This record gives sequence, C-alpha cells and structure tokens, in this order.
Amino acid sequence: MDKVILKQFADKIRLEAMRMVYEGGDGHPGPAMSIADIVAVLYFYKMNIRPDQPDWADRDRLILSKGHACPIVYAALSEKGYYGALVEKFQLREFGSIFQGHPVMGKTPGVDFTSGSLGNGIAIGAGIAISGKLKKCDYTTYVIVGDGELQEGVIWEGANVAVAHKLDNLIVFVDCNNWQSGDQVDKIIGSNNATERFSSFNFHTQEIDGHNHEAIANAIDTAKAVKGRPCAIICNTVKGKGLPYMEHDNSWHKRVPTEAEYQQAITILKGER
Repeated sequence: MDKVILKQFADKIRLEAMRMVYEGGDGHPGPAMSIADIVAVLYFYKMNIRPDQPDWADRDRLILSKGHACPIVYAALSEKGYYGALVEKFQLREFGSIFQGHPVMGKTPGVDFTSGSLGNGIAIGAGIAISGKLKKCDYTTYVIVGDGELQEGVIWEGANVAVAHKLDNLIVFVDCNNWQSGDQVDKIIGSNNATERFSSFNFHTQEIDGHNHEAIANAIDTAKAVKGRPCAIICNTVKGKGLPYMEHDNSWHKRVPTEAEYQQAITILKGER
C-alpha cells in the first residue's frame, strides 16, 4: 500500500466533491468529507472492480447508504475512469444529469444501488450478498452507513438478516462523526455506541480511526478473513475532514461554499498533495 498515493487520491476526491457542490450550487460537503478516506482505500486499493466494465458480474459492490454523501463517490468513480476522461463539469443535482443529489442505479455507471431514504443500505447489501452466495460469486459487498442512520429500525432488521445468513461477504463501514442534520447524534439518540450494538448482533466488529488509510486497509483484510458472519468496521471520523474551516462545523451538513471558501479548499487540498 502506497500511503502517499492514497493520500493524494483522498485529497483529490475531496477537492472534486467541493468543486461539484460549488459549481452545482447545492449538496452535502460535510458528510462527504468524513468518508473520503474510506472511499479512497476502497476504490484505489481494495475493491475488485473494472471501470471499463461497470456491470461486471464478479465486481465488488459498494452501497452508499448515506446517499447524500454521493459527491465523494462520484469523484472516485471519475478518478477511476468510469466515464472515460475525467468529468469536467458534474452538473450535480441538475435536471437530466447523471450525477443526482443521491445515487441512482441505472443512471450513473458504477452506482450499485439507489439510495437516499436513510437506513436501507445494510438490508440492500445483505440481499446483494445473499445473491452472491447463491450464485457462488466471489465478490464482497461493502456498505457505508452514517451513525445518525443507526436510529432507523430497518438498519437492525438488515443486520438480523445478515447474521442469520452468515454473510461473511458483507462488510459494513459505520461513519461515526457524531453529527446528523439536526445536532450531535449522542444528543438526539443518547449513547453513540455503535461498536457495542453491532457486536450484540453478532457482527465481527472492529473500531478504527476512519482517516488512517493503513488502519482502514488492515481492517478490511481482517474482515475478509472472518468466516460465518458479517463484519462491521466502526470508523471514528470528523465531519468535514480535510478542510479546517469545515471540520466539526455542522452548518456544512448541507451548504455551498462561497468563492473564497472554494479557493481556500483548492489551496489546502492541492497544497497537501
């Protein structure tokens, strides 16, 4: 694993996510930034994918359950070559654009399932993982959920299914940045104890720094060695990670940068590369 290259990719997709929100005049930059390092490790190091064959049957799948964070995935797909040349103008959320405000399967190459209504990702991922088992395919299904999403009951219905079917081809990342649109998660729902909850459902559970590329990669390796049950990787993250003026500031949950803020992002993220 080349840590420098992964850092460059993570910075690039953060900047591209900011660009598409700035140019599109709408979007959710804060939630996108907190999962950028997870997405970078998946797309640029760990996932078995073929950008020139986005529907390849044995590809690894990614379900972005927190669909409003899609700019970071769109940026990764562009960097990986899913659209040929790099996308010059994403037209995020514009009518007719393939880059909508939440991922749409069938509209955007590389998107493995439509999401947006929060809470459905684990159940969707479990269904895809079951299909893989039945068809004797070798792919892994990855799901990224937000910690605010854990308030949705269907999360735990999906977790029950995953455990009951011993889905060791399902790996769930929980983005624990402790914010949701309304306030801090632990102020709205109480103790934000994702590790305990997934462990109690009999997931193999790890807790890591969600911005440490080596920790993310090692956690994936550990999860893929587990047999007979699904895995959860609880990632302690910072909302808005990568831009100091955005970090821990929940006003960036859904907000468009000014020209000055966007230029500052260019300076910071290009400078770090």
